[in-house]
Amino acid sequence: MKAIKKVLEPKFKWAIAGLGNFAVNSIIPAIRDLRRSKLVAVYSHSLDRAKEVAGNYSIKEYYDDFEKFLTADFDAVYIASANQYHYEQVIASARAGKHIICEKPFALNSKQAEEMLRVCEENNVKISIGYVQRFHPLTLKAKEMIESGFIGQPVIINVSQSFDYPPKQNFRYQRDSGGGALRDVGTHCIDLLRFFGGEIEKIQGYVDNVIYKSEVDDFTIATCKFKDGGYGAFYASFCIGKPLNRIEIIGYKGTIVIENLIGKKFDYAKMTIQKVDESKKAFRMKANKVKNLIKNFQKAVIENEPLLVTGYDGLINLKLIEEIEKSANQKTIS
Repeated sequence: MKAIKKVLEPKFKWAIAGLGNFAVNSIIPAIRDLRRSKLVAVYSHSLDRAKEVAGNYSIKEYYDDFEKFLTADFDAVYIASANQYHYEQVIASARAGKHIICEKPFALNSKQAEEMLRVCEENNVKISIGYVQRFHPLTLKAKEMIESGFIGQPVIINVSQSFDYPPKQNFRYQRDSGGGALRDVGTHCIDLLRFFGGEIEKIQGYVDNVIYKSEVDDFTIATCKFKDGGYGAFYASFCIGKPLNRIEIIGYKGTIVIENLIGKKFDYAKMTIQKVDESKKAFRMKANKVKNLIKNFQKAVIENEPLLVTGYDGLINLKLIEEIEKSANQKTIS
């Protein structure tokens, strides 16, 4: 009977709004790879783009009208549109009763994010944010070791994540679209600091144009103090050709280092553990972080399991970004 039940089990129906490279190269393959999932509709501002993607992946329905898109029969939508569209698309999706994963940053500002959360709550829909780096098994293992006291009280957590991303006609380099290194890459760093170190009591930093001159920052750096003790720091950029993408969790009794968490798709990430008076240990593992995010979300909707990332995380991270921008505006970089 169990085998029959699995065959007859209905698919969880997904739709995607926004059909850029990340949606096509990461989200679509992840949904198609999950046994209980089916991608049934896509939306783009360009009907030609929507039709092209739908044809390439045998997706039945495609739209360039968001209201009509929301009338399609699906359970949840992954909003992968440019940042400036998150606000209106999340609110419309929630009012249509669709569960939502929204790409980061959640919104253009915390006021928008607060309204988005309120509408989701009023319509009883679940919402998660695309902080995929929480979903690597090595990230989860590091958090488990911190919480168990394995490395003692964390003293300092350092996160560095960068790319070489020259300016182009893209929302990531447009101020009105919420672009810049802080909002695009730094938001992941902030999320990891909170994931490992807990809530942040105070944060301050800089944003700058070190290499590429444009209307948004290509580099950001910040330090923070955690409410439960210890400190954190991060830098993120669009302007480093050979980046050291690395997480260092330095505790009283030991250190955990995670490298290569971002980079080439499905590359092996590496964790190194060094405890006082013990030999160094290293582990390598690769994982599909986007698939793990979507799987966690589906279980939250179907089986009421806890979300690893909530809409509230998106709001808090956005407020911390605003604090960094505020502190940066009060400083002069010589």
